[in-house]
Amino acid sequence: MSFPPRVGQDGRIAWSEGETNIRESIRVILLTEEKERIRLPNFGGGLQRFLFEPNTVVTQSQIQDRITKALQLWEPRILVNQVDVQPDPSDSQAAIATIAYKLVATQVQQTVTLSVQLAT
Repeated sequence: MSFPPRVGQDGRIAWSEGETNIRESIRVILLTEEKERIRLPNFGGGLQRFLFEPNTVVTQSQIQDRITKALQLWEPRILVNQVDVQPDPSDSQAAIATIAYKLVATQVQQTVTLSVQLAT
């Protein structure tokens, strides 16, 4: 099923495939909190734990480490090449994570960005 869930033009639930499905899976992993899934309590990136942390280099490094470990553990269809976390230039209470990865099946390089809410 696609993420976020949506209805397609034919009135049915939309499904995602291939590279789109992997990109959506990355977002699901990183936006899911640990213990949020009942039968899989260790699943997720747990990025909300940084919500009230200061937007510092130390916090950004912790986010980078958390993203890398979560994707290595929960998304076997990719190899994480690099995770870069920088302050959001338009929001002092957020950081932007840029994740560069390679698809295992096709060796295609991809990137995805994600905003992580913090505090100043």
